[in-house]
Amino acid sequence: MKELIRTNDPVLVSYLVHRLEEAGIEPFQMDMHMSLMEGSLGILPKRIMVVDDDYDDARKILDEVKRGEER
Repeated sequence: MKELIRTNDPVLVSYLVHRLEEAGIEPFQMDMHMSLMEGSLGILPKRIMVVDDDYDDARKILDEVKRGEER
């Protein structure tokens, strides 16, 4: 598995997971429940992991999502 992104933005995580699943890529979300440990402060980033074989396609989707944020 490779780390695709590490972010504190829950909207980005949700949208990226949706886009990856839509493309047939199964993302693995790590650290999603750490907010319970940190007191929901949002200081610990969430990570999205994908299997090695899907990484290049997932990276393209991430780039598209990030370009959409810049508009």
